[in-house]
Amino acid sequence: MGHPCLLFLLIISCLGHEGLVKGALGFACNWGTRSSHPLPPDIVVKLIKDNGFNKVKLFEADPGALQALGNSGLQVMLGIPNEFLAPLSSTVRVAEEWVAKNVSYFVSNFGTDIRYVAVGNEPFLNAYNGSFLQTTFPAMQNVQAALIKAGLGRQVKVTVPLNADVYETENGLPSGGNFRPDIRDLMVNIIKFLSNNAAPLTINIYPFLSLNADPHFPKEYAFFNGNAAPVIDGSISYTNVLDANFDTLVSALEKNGFSNMPIIIGEVGWPTDGDPSANKANAQRFNQGLVERINRRQGTPKRPVPVDTYIFAIIDEDAKSIQPGSFERHWGVFNNDGTIKYSLNMGKGRSLVPAKGVRYLPKEWCVMSPQASLSDPNLPNSVAYACDHADCTSLSYGSSCSQLDAKSNVSYAFNAYFQTMNQSSSACKFSNLATVTTVDPSPPNQGNTRDGCRFAIMIDTSKRHRLARPPRTSSASPTIAHISCCHGITLLLALFVLILKY
Repeated sequence: MGHPCLLFLLIISCLGHEGLVKGALGFACNWGTRSSHPLPPDIVVKLIKDNGFNKVKLFEADPGALQALGNSGLQVMLGIPNEFLAPLSSTVRVAEEWVAKNVSYFVSNFGTDIRYVAVGNEPFLNAYNGSFLQTTFPAMQNVQAALIKAGLGRQVKVTVPLNADVYETENGLPSGGNFRPDIRDLMVNIIKFLSNNAAPLTINIYPFLSLNADPHFPKEYAFFNGNAAPVIDGSISYTNVLDANFDTLVSALEKNGFSNMPIIIGEVGWPTDGDPSANKANAQRFNQGLVERINRRQGTPKRPVPVDTYIFAIIDEDAKSIQPGSFERHWGVFNNDGTIKYSLNMGKGRSLVPAKGVRYLPKEWCVMSPQASLSDPNLPNSVAYACDHADCTSLSYGSSCSQLDAKSNVSYAFNAYFQTMNQSSSACKFSNLATVTTVDPSPPNQGNTRDGCRFAIMIDTSKRHRLARPPRTSSASPTIAHISCCHGITLLLALFVLILKY
């Protein structure tokens, strides 16, 4: 008998969010660069290598990252943001310029081992209302032509990372998988193009988002230990949503004549903060199960041969959009400074190791002044301003700092802004409501807990290694000012509740 909640098992992410490698090579990961205080690229590359990863996916052509990856032994999947799809689709000349500046330049000058160019990022999401339906495939064709012209056609393959909402199930089971009717013809054309060019299809699968989207989702199905009631699909028994989701895609490919199409899982992981289900215990459990699958070379029931699987992500990104949820900034296996969040047994007696050579700002924090009053009329706007310009997602409901009292909430917001502004003295004023302290204001007795609330100190980026940079053609990482103001408003309402209780 099929599981009554199977339809929920295939709920997929609606946001624009390798473990396995062949032989004994190692793991692979995603490296996002949307951070207010990014780790120097050479430190990130060393962190990746020190922890056994040998493949990495970038979401955009960050010059510092691409140079640091040169001669590193790491294979690179290089992403192109969706905003570049329209110009790239317009003419091959634009694609040739992009390839010359972002692929050929780094391959030739730094020995960067670029293997894939990922054209777009989940461009067919329903949430985009068809914005990229007309430009994605032409952009892929033009980039492929540009790679061939540059003499890189055999070394570098194009792909397109898709969200799993490009397919659905007709009978509530993986065997009923097929592509969405509105994009079926387009998907067939893209897959045929990829197949003709010996290139893989890339799919992103997020069990966390399936669990997070529906309160009735069977939690055990998100993990890999087989504790969930199995879903029976003919002769196949599914015990986790990753297998069921992946095999739904396999069924869709089979129905359309591509039973042997190679697939890469481009993103899969679990966040550690910003939501009640996003915590270190769940993340450790999920990623440990994922690592063990990778080490066992375990595939899915319909594809027993394992596929390349990119863990999302290597480090947190405190300037990433939180429109999908506060958890978006907390997908990293490591904190944004490269410190370890939780332990993972990587196999063969190996454990995670932290980043080395990280420099920090002085041990100073900005907190609410003891003389300040919670009833001060300037307080609400001050807190809102701080959280509109810094990362306050750890204060979200069910998050690591959600149990702070009202004054500590204010202090957390003030400190987040103070650190983001490189501890500038002018960043700890807030109408005389704040003061600088050298005493760590993090809650007591939190040091040994998995999800202890931490008043962080930012890394020092003033002495970052300066790498040679060619003309930049991909979108720059957003400044902290690009963070959505909506979060500050939401947090402000929560603070009002705390203040009233206080």
